[in-house]
Amino acid sequence: MLELNKSGTDRSGPGRLPAQGPGPDARPVGDAPREGAAAERVPLRPYLVAGAILCALYFLYAYLQYNRFGSPSWDLGIFEQEVRAYAGFDAPVVDIKGPGYLILGDHFSPIVALLAPLYWLWPSAESLLFAQAALFALGAVIVGRTTQQLLGGRSGLCVTVAYGLSWGIQEAVKADFHEIAFAVPLLALVCRALLLKRYTTALLWSLPLVLVKEDLGATVAVVGFLLFVYGRRLQGALLAAFGVAAFVVTLMVLIPAASSAGTYDYWQKIDKNGEQDVSMLDSVLGVLNSSVKIEMLVFLIGITAFMALRSPLTLLIVPTLGWRLLSQDSNHWGMVWHYSAILMPVLFLALADGVRRSRDSRRPWLASYAKVAVPVAAAIAVAMTQHLPLRDLLRPETYRTDDARSRAARAALDAIPAGARVETDITLMAHLTSDRTVYWVGGAPGTAPDFVAINLDFGWSRPIQDPVAYAQQLHPEASYRLKHRGGSFVVMERTSPEPAEIPGVRGD
Repeated sequence: MLELNKSGTDRSGPGRLPAQGPGPDARPVGDAPREGAAAERVPLRPYLVAGAILCALYFLYAYLQYNRFGSPSWDLGIFEQEVRAYAGFDAPVVDIKGPGYLILGDHFSPIVALLAPLYWLWPSAESLLFAQAALFALGAVIVGRTTQQLLGGRSGLCVTVAYGLSWGIQEAVKADFHEIAFAVPLLALVCRALLLKRYTTALLWSLPLVLVKEDLGATVAVVGFLLFVYGRRLQGALLAAFGVAAFVVTLMVLIPAASSAGTYDYWQKIDKNGEQDVSMLDSVLGVLNSSVKIEMLVFLIGITAFMALRSPLTLLIVPTLGWRLLSQDSNHWGMVWHYSAILMPVLFLALADGVRRSRDSRRPWLASYAKVAVPVAAAIAVAMTQHLPLRDLLRPETYRTDDARSRAARAALDAIPAGARVETDITLMAHLTSDRTVYWVGGAPGTAPDFVAINLDFGWSRPIQDPVAYAQQLHPEASYRLKHRGGSFVVMERTSPEPAEIPGVRGD
């Protein structure tokens, strides 16, 4: 990336011979290896094996959580409705967010349409979970192999482990599917290209990021800034301008045009704290006003043994961290959910770059630390895993997907015929979206769905004593009867107006 040995001559450290031109393993110390030679020296197979193992672990965790009816939010159901619409060549309407709600008016993530072919083969929320596991694992392959090209030895596999077990990735796996899964390998490819001085390639890989999520245009602008700093001034300036333009147009034009409200709803995350207005100055002054934020920042850099601070690549995390720290929503600050996943490939390739830059440092302590930073980062990741989601794979109860609660949930699903319109909570939601029209409970007034299915143990603000009365309270325009009750799961069927006939389904 940046030339550390500006004189063009090789400096030999203790016990290191100067690089020789014709030698098969020779390369200038402190500089990136030549592209073709580097690729030849680093085998792909070990990283594909490591990636396959990580993919299996990620998917196993997500699959077991799904089959235990343990989805932590409504997002998996939302994304399945979106992908299902794309797979049917329809507009991405997500009824969970509201009847007829166009999801591009919420977050701008058209790249999700790429999952449509997979959904044709596997029309289930599980296909999305598998896709995310594969994309995260692909990031590990890119990060690990690039690290070995830069540092040699076994550093690549160590960083593969550190990245693969990093808390940002594990928490994203636990949070079910999100569109940011596409950004993880894309950012890994961008950083790889920058480190190997393939600047045009870095530019091209960064372009699709604007289709992943609306805020990533700002990240693309930072890629342009780095290209400008590295000497590709025209490319860098054009890419930075493109990133800024994409960011502004998406937030100010595209999302409001698709939104029924005609605006970008998430501005409120910055300028409102509950019902209280917050000025931009107060938001800026409050970026570090919480121990949760400070803890997140420490652990972000700490997982790289703090060596990421030695690399300019770390600038790529600033836009994402910026909106998260400005947000008044505490969900954005901490180490849970999926928000940190896109930072992981950047930070771990910044670790590799930082080690490379520090090996020949004139500060002896830094050069010595650089020799152990990679295994230290791997040890940190392994040690932290005992408190992270994948630890559950070592617990026998994780594999019990046929317990009483799960059986009751499946019985409730069986009581709702395919093709029906159903209003439900998070527990059953992602299990219904593949072949029913699904609404969020309380989010579809006036629709009189065919069924209302709820988990009485969901965590309601007030316990539901009479489920039928609750269904009729949600939809006073209709009448409902109790169709099924098992465990904490209750299914109410509409009796009037007369339930619409569902093609291919016979009445009880």
